[in-house]
Amino acid sequence: MTDTPNRSTTARRPDCVTEIRRGNTVLVVSGYFKQDTTATATDKMMKVLEAESVAGHKPTFTA
Repeated sequence: MTDTPNRSTTARRPDCVTEIRRGNTVLVVSGYFKQDTTATATDKMMKVLEAESVAGHKPTFTA
């Protein structure tokens, strides 16, 4: 493993934390959002959906 360089920024709490349990394993994912952004999560998701639509991706539904 490589060492992560120390950064001189002040530590801040994550903006979101997701915990997933699989058997005896717990995966914790911390998310940080850009602090000076003007785009909302909705704006970002719309860009993803538009890009998938243009690329021709179709979701597979199993019902």
